[in-house]
Amino acid sequence: MTMGLEHIEYRRLRAPRDHGSALIQPPLDEVPELVVQNRRLHSDYDFQGQSLADVARHARQELVAEARQWTSQYRDTPTLSHDPARPLLLAGHQPQLFHPGVWLKNFALSELARRQGACAINLIVDSDSMKGVSMGVPGGSVQQPHLAAVPLDEAGPPIPYEERPIVDHGLLESFGRRAAEELRPFVPHPLLESFWPMVVARAKATGNFGACLAQARHQLEGRWGAETLEVPQSRVCDLPSFAWLTAHLLAHLPRLQWVYNEVVAHYRRTHRIRSTAHPVPDLATDDDWLEAPFWIWTTDEPRRRRLFARQRGDEILITNRAGLEVALPLSPEGDAQSAVQHLMQLRHRGVKIRSRALVTTLWARLVLGDLFIHGIGGAKYDQVTDSLIDQFFDLRPPHYLVVSATFHLPIAHHVTTGDELRQINRRLRDLTFHPERALRQDLPTDSALNGAAQWIDAKDRWIATPQTPENASVRFREFHRINAALQPWVSDQRQQLLQRRDHVAAALRHESILSSREYAFCLFPEEMLRRQFNHLLAAPSTPR
Repeated sequence: MTMGLEHIEYRRLRAPRDHGSALIQPPLDEVPELVVQNRRLHSDYDFQGQSLADVARHARQELVAEARQWTSQYRDTPTLSHDPARPLLLAGHQPQLFHPGVWLKNFALSELARRQGACAINLIVDSDSMKGVSMGVPGGSVQQPHLAAVPLDEAGPPIPYEERPIVDHGLLESFGRRAAEELRPFVPHPLLESFWPMVVARAKATGNFGACLAQARHQLEGRWGAETLEVPQSRVCDLPSFAWLTAHLLAHLPRLQWVYNEVVAHYRRTHRIRSTAHPVPDLATDDDWLEAPFWIWTTDEPRRRRLFARQRGDEILITNRAGLEVALPLSPEGDAQSAVQHLMQLRHRGVKIRSRALVTTLWARLVLGDLFIHGIGGAKYDQVTDSLIDQFFDLRPPHYLVVSATFHLPIAHHVTTGDELRQINRRLRDLTFHPERALRQDLPTDSALNGAAQWIDAKDRWIATPQTPENASVRFREFHRINAALQPWVSDQRQQLLQRRDHVAAALRHESILSSREYAFCLFPEEMLRRQFNHLLAAPSTPR
């Protein structure tokens, strides 16, 4: 091992708060040096009969060829040919309509590749399950905004994007019109108007929900000058080089599982996370079956299941624990060539093995590319991948870049913050536990209210009386009794504060709608996004 877990320092990463601000760590002008350092990492680490350097060389050739083939289906591919001497830069995300702060990564990928004469590939992580088919769109008015969940398609079972067909083409085609109508009071001419016809065209060509969104978005990036390739992660997992990784991890699954669970547990302890689902669930043991960090499913039953494996002599059995079982000729110290061939044949039987989160980025960073660009969420969790690379492979983890930004829809309104609400809550608390503070400056002179002064004097005497073990309980009860007795004199103030709190709370709910950073990029005006992206990625780079 290169270092113990106790020496790991996790970075604190937070989304920028202000409109048009970005988080870029390290700065873009440091990227060339990061790439140089990462390219020195390839070693003679043994991948079941191949060195890491050999695996990486083959994997990159396969990746670029597959990305060119995929991208050429719907747009012109960049003219720059892949040369092993040139860097290969990567990013990745699910095939969703993400917010523009995430979208900035794709343009950063293209810009950095342009500066370095590199090949740039964006991985479409289509092995994730699709969880929703609607988009949040703001509507109403500035005074009474609301958030509408506008459906893109009919709901369906939670299956991976790779397998998810478009259920209702008519609903998908009409989404652009319906969302634009909802949004029109705030953004009269969103990017959606020119973008959605591109989605509809790709929907007719692919029939796949995630693919049509990703391909249309990539077409748009090309129109904006971005020169990148894209490829689904599902296709990466079908490449021979990935089968070598799969075989290697399965051959050493007992050690991998122990290291995996240890680094995840260390992350939870460090960040005081109680949930066993975050950052990722532990790998389980079921009798003598060990869970591996892969998904497995079949074309006939495309629901993701966890992959389990166990050693049986010179074979490793893999299963979905639901009737499917496959034997691979593989042992910890043996050559993996035969196992790789068996794994490659599985797809012809409709069996699909896909990497889970940590393995996806581990493979991308350690083998496929010279630098990976993360958003904030991926970067946080990939610090666990750093530990996994360090502890399992005994290698220094490659550097990665973090890029994210915050953009708000151009809705003119009075900005409400939580400061006033916190101040009101403090004043309400003071009326309960320190009512004398509100009354002291202006004691009533009316004879009917003179009793307040007596209660305040009594409290002052108790405050001046030092607390002792003998009087502690009596002192506490007296404070409680006096505070309760003073409440009628502050009831009007309390009522005014409660009314004001309701008003401010409603304003904050409206603010959360009007100033959310989570709206999809296609809801924004095109000119605004292009201007902001060009500004944030302009050279020279400085932290923002």
